[in-house]
Amino acid sequence: MNQAKAIAALALILPLSAAPRAFPANHREAPITALDHKADITDVYAFVSYADPTKVTLMFGVDPLLEPGNGPNWFPFDPEILYEIKVDNNYDAKEDITFKFRFATEQRLPGVFQAYVGSGAGGTLVPPQIDSFDDAGLGMRQSYTVSMVRRGSGTTKLVNIDGSPFFVVPANVGPRTMKYGDLFDEGTYHLTSGVSVFAGTVDDPFWIDLGAIFDTANLRIAILGDTEELANYNVAPDEVAGYAVNYIAIEVPITMLTATGELEPATSPNATIGVWATTSRRQITVRRPVQQFPSKPTLTDGPFRQVQRMGNALINELLIGTGFKDRFSMERPHRDSQFADPFFLDPLLPRVLNELAGVPIPAAPRTDLLPLVQYLPPIAAAGTPTGPVADLLRLNTGVAATVPGSMGFSRMGLLGGDPAGYPNGRRPEDDVTDISLRAVAGVLDPAFSGFPNNRLGDGVNVNDLPYVSSFPYLAFAPDGRDSRHIDPGELGCGPTGMTACLQ
Repeated sequence: MNQAKAIAALALILPLSAAPRAFPANHREAPITALDHKADITDVYAFVSYADPTKVTLMFGVDPLLEPGNGPNWFPFDPEILYEIKVDNNYDAKEDITFKFRFATEQRLPGVFQAYVGSGAGGTLVPPQIDSFDDAGLGMRQSYTVSMVRRGSGTTKLVNIDGSPFFVVPANVGPRTMKYGDLFDEGTYHLTSGVSVFAGTVDDPFWIDLGAIFDTANLRIAILGDTEELANYNVAPDEVAGYAVNYIAIEVPITMLTATGELEPATSPNATIGVWATTSRRQITVRRPVQQFPSKPTLTDGPFRQVQRMGNALINELLIGTGFKDRFSMERPHRDSQFADPFFLDPLLPRVLNELAGVPIPAAPRTDLLPLVQYLPPIAAAGTPTGPVADLLRLNTGVAATVPGSMGFSRMGLLGGDPAGYPNGRRPEDDVTDISLRAVAGVLDPAFSGFPNNRLGDGVNVNDLPYVSSFPYLAFAPDGRDSRHIDPGELGCGPTGMTACLQ
């Protein structure tokens, strides 16, 4: 059989024989999809912008736990993946507005042994230090397109003010090779429509004692005392510290997102939107010999099929059973009622906390958790249609932003009396691990809102690097030459960094 016939045969066979399992979701908690890191969604954020309360920032990360020094190719976005941010504004858990991101890669230094080269000292072999997307040493350069799809109204392509491409901010290779901060600033684009966009490699904004959580909830403190609860530093190791991740971010006027096209007050049922992110691949992928197809050794065809989706933090990681994670990741939110019992309304995690730490928990069905999966107070205004049970990150756009560091801000979000914080949307500064642990333990039920349920935590309270104070509200990627990770027992916790992390 010649190659053309073989490809044709594959095109017929693959959809039939592999359909039930060929397009699994890919967050690393899903058994099959841990193999597809490029489509792996790490976190989703949605919050009223600190610098402009008439706008909302939406963003999500993919390709987790990237070692900053891991050249020579580093961590490009996958041009074969369709990356999307979706918004529901009429309570049916179906996308009314979709922002689509597609990437393209060009190899500008095909004969050089690594993707990025540069030197502040100059020379005959090494180009000057990279500080612009036009620089000669930027061997691998990625660009991307952004389209906004409004259901029933067609597609609008978002374009740069001067018509030039949107470029991806690369990995922070190191101080000799590049001025990463200059690229970060240049790669933050502000459009005439009031929209801003960003895509690139950054510090992972999430923070958690991941090893303790997955050692069957073997938390180093578990019940936080007053000092640990109020600390603006970590007393346990942040497992994600020192790692990079790829992020897509877009800042949009609120009037582009609400069903009415207006800025709605917090008391309006039209103020609350639901947000989630997805990654998708073509239905068919064929790998071809690069010798015969040097320009495109990968052939893709067919419609896009969802690989991964995410709304709320830690839902798939800590609530969905392992045997259901792939199915959950491929499913559409409006069909999530199938996961309500037992995962949403009778989750196993709180019963584990009850057995291991003696934490009292409410009896099933856990109706106290419904505000996380429906349009209900205290996030949505009273009178808002509840909609179906669905894993959406719900944001009341009428609630004013609480700027980090200002009076009223709390890392505990709604649980800390800060109405602008998680689970009303999600900000980078929100401690979603502690919030989620307390929520599943029952603090949304007044009968279980006191001690010890309201002091559960992992001892990691802040990110390892400071976030920028304006869009895209992320931190610079760790320096590939000089970055480090902090381990249990190592100096690096505490207000000065000179305190050892808990073992």
